[in-house]
Amino acid sequence: MTDVASPVWLIGCGNMAGAMLRRWVESGMDPRRFTVVTRTAATVPAGVRALHALPLGETPAIVMLGVKPQQLDTVAPMLSGLRPAILISILAGVEEATLAARFEADAIVRAMPNLPVAIGKGVTALHTGSGDPGVRATVEALVRRLGLVEWIADARHFDAVTALAGSGPGFTYRWIDALAEAGAALGLPHDQALRLALATVEGSAMLAAAGDAPPAVLADRVASPGGSTRKGLDVLDRDGALVALVTETLRAAERRNAEMAAAARA
Repeated sequence: MTDVASPVWLIGCGNMAGAMLRRWVESGMDPRRFTVVTRTAATVPAGVRALHALPLGETPAIVMLGVKPQQLDTVAPMLSGLRPAILISILAGVEEATLAARFEADAIVRAMPNLPVAIGKGVTALHTGSGDPGVRATVEALVRRLGLVEWIADARHFDAVTALAGSGPGFTYRWIDALAEAGAALGLPHDQALRLALATVEGSAMLAAAGDAPPAVLADRVASPGGSTRKGLDVLDRDGALVALVTETLRAAERRNAEMAAAARA
């Protein structure tokens, strides 16, 4: 079984992988546990080993692919002959079978983190075909420091999870911006409207996470009959417009994930 303190190599260190690495170190993990291998210069936390090529004669227990999906076939030859106990991939849309055809590993785990992992408030969805409970325990212990961990039972749902949680911060930021723009349209100074929108979304999300009721019920608690909130909700709820818009948004992202999976299989 792979030890929970086993060395971890990050192949590539893009925005997401870099955010994960910084959070791991900030959360108290030993930076000497990590090695970053990139072809270009990478800014890493103090104590993390940064290399431009794989070190000879070493085989880590855990390898995490932190490159873009389009770089899959460029990276695969670099890892030829390397067989880690666990290969973790954060490549959107790249299926486990596609990874298994290109990399040797005792177990492969797909992971989809989202950007708030940088502050320990992220979501990381996981899936593996391995039946080894030690693999799940090792990976979960690693990513639990980043926020919520969710195991996805059916790999066919991974594109939907990626659309909801992986892309979700981008959609949420757009909603915050829309709230601010709408406030400015009503006459508020734009910078003040943005501060109000940010604080409102932050506080509402925290209350929903800690609350005793689902968000739909919380929304109704805010809205007194005939009041201003109810009038605004009537606009959002009319003909299911908001749900339809968000569903269309997620479906577009899900389709793109499926397209990237098909391209990677080719």
